Amino acid sequence: MSESDLWLLPDGVEELLPPEAKRIEELRRQLLDLYHSWGYEMIVPPLLEFLDSLLIGVGRDLELEMFKVTDQLTGRLMGIRADMTPQVARIDSRRSHDVASRFCYIGSVLRTKSPSMFSSRTPIQTGCELYGVVGSAADIEIISLMLETLNLAKISPLHMDIAHVGVYQAILAEAKLSKIQSDELFEALRRKAIPEVDEIAATIPDKAIRQKVMALPRLAGGKEKMKEARRIFAGNPDIEYALDEMSQVAAVIGERYPEVEIYFDFCEMRGYKYYTGLVFAAYTEGLGQAVAKGGRYDEVGRDFGRGRPAMGFSVDLKALYRMGRREWAQPAGAILAPNGQDAELWELIRQLRRSDRVIQLMPGEEAGHWASHCDRQIVRDESGQWIVTPLTEFNPNHVK
Repeated sequence: MSESDLWLLPDGVEELLPPEAKRIEELRRQLLDLYHSWGYEMIVPPLLEFLDSLLIGVGRDLELEMFKVTDQLTGRLMGIRADMTPQVARIDSRRSHDVASRFCYIGSVLRTKSPSMFSSRTPIQTGCELYGVVGSAADIEIISLMLETLNLAKISPLHMDIAHVGVYQAILAEAKLSKIQSDELFEALRRKAIPEVDEIAATIPDKAIRQKVMALPRLAGGKEKMKEARRIFAGNPDIEYALDEMSQVAAVIGERYPEVEIYFDFCEMRGYKYYTGLVFAAYTEGLGQAVAKGGRYDEVGRDFGRGRPAMGFSVDLKALYRMGRREWAQPAGAILAPNGQDAELWELIRQLRRSDRVIQLMPGEEAGHWASHCDRQIVRDESGQWIVTPLTEFNPNHVK
């Protein structure tokens, strides 16, 4: 291996350097304060667990995204988390009370593949989850908190897609397609491949059901598309219930956040296998993938012995920082202190560090590098006392 190869990081793996690392940490703290103000309690799931635990329930879809290692103590396979949602479900299932539980989390996850060419395999996953609440009130709270998260990061303009897996499930039940046809329809809808959807729909004998299937990829849009959907899907109570939920949530969110454009999407297939109701995603200009996403996954904890209604969202903290339009303040100038073990100098440095940043030179260290980061210095005055003065020309020989 050449020396240059030793410096390389794997594709999709990155390191955070100044000043980016400090700003991302500042954003992390502000997000935790935001979630705390909404009543969400922070949890810290383990970075790795036994593979069996991570692949239960919603985690089954994550197996190909998960790095696996062998536990040297037990010989069992362990997985490094690729998503925290299954872990939160396990944590909630262990709590005995039946009241609503609000959780928030921020931590690194590791994925074998990047979801897109420019995304990270080591995102810092940030999210909130609300357990134990049925109905649109929980959907509205989680979506509102997601938008507050994006607003805090100064991400704009925003538009949000709202979908509902109940629509597709109800139409699939009516169509009575074979397993192969259902899989083909799923893929065609996921890619919004209208000709392929029409081809599959042509095999359905019932004209009304055929028209419903063909309508799915053509119904993406605003309020006018919702009116059209109500006309096309009239008579199916399951679909009408889903449309009512979508409309109610969109109305409240539109009133709270009029600057966010809201669209309805009837062929959003993301997470179809474990989402059970409303699904949503937020987008911003210049990015082809969602900046934040989430949905309802009721009964997510059933495999852990306690299924409860659940609603949540997640976002990558690093992506939040990089896509945000925040103007970050320049750090205040530090205080440059000379090298030395003088007791009075040390006591002054300790006092100053309670509110300021103090950089003390090491033996032989040049002051020139740090002088550009500092606007004050510690020097001896004529009486021999250590004092802080504006930095003009630093003289490291002030220590006697």
